[in-house]
Amino acid sequence: MADEQQTSEPLLISVVVPVKNGMPWVEDQLRALVAQQIEVDWEVVVADNGSDDGTRSCVLRWSERYPHIHLVDASARRGAGAARNIGVRAARGRLLAFCDADDVVRPGWLASMATALADADLVAGVFDFSALDGVPTSIPVPAATRQLGFLPFALGANLAVRRGAFEAVQGFCEDLSPEEDVDLCWRLQLAGYRFAVTSDAIVEKRERVGVRPMLRAAWAYGRCGPRLYERYRADGMRRDIRGAAKAWGWLVVNSPGLADPKRRRQWVRTFGIRAGRLAASVHQRVIFP
Repeated sequence: MADEQQTSEPLLISVVVPVKNGMPWVEDQLRALVAQQIEVDWEVVVADNGSDDGTRSCVLRWSERYPHIHLVDASARRGAGAARNIGVRAARGRLLAFCDADDVVRPGWLASMATALADADLVAGVFDFSALDGVPTSIPVPAATRQLGFLPFALGANLAVRRGAFEAVQGFCEDLSPEEDVDLCWRLQLAGYRFAVTSDAIVEKRERVGVRPMLRAAWAYGRCGPRLYERYRADGMRRDIRGAAKAWGWLVVNSPGLADPKRRRQWVRTFGIRAGRLAASVHQRVIFP
């Protein structure tokens, strides 16, 4: 799709950070953001979705020291998608970047996103799942994936998009959670917008700690599949029955080894995703295992 109409206004990139009860991690993210080095003007818009843990006062303190940090009340509608949409409306940039309050962007993240958007409308970065969680170092993992049997997508924790494209598809769907980022990426690509991945935009992702939080997160992610399948099967989204059977077989074979922490993390995530898919398949009356 053709680039947005040229404008004489200086280029500005806005970083939108949705948050609800982000203490203490939000300070780590703000510290990483203000340290970004980039040649164009930029701002940080923290969209607070109804925090009651001191997040608002913390962000206000940072905004006093760094005037390009802005706090926006995004509590009118709940959910990360709604908070991001409200944040975008308050933002001034022609380029938009999104990250989460409990993660940490690496040096060069914002500049890499801005560079990638010169030749694309939608950009995904990569994640480091080890740096913040004390697990063995791993190679950064691309945010873009085809694991749902359709188009590649980025996650809202590491995504950048041209404002014109974002507004053309009316932003994040606030009725979807947590798959609003996948849905946005697919709607943009189906509308003809260009998707790209930059391996230089790295976000250190903070994973859930403990079996129950990991299981809840995996269950919620698993429930996304059938809901997205119901929306996008007419556009070409496909089921992977063989892959589902292999996943359940792997769970059975590896269940005796749950005493090992690393294997337990992988087992809990896999089980949560697959169980969530089955539950949502029943609820949506579709088959997407």
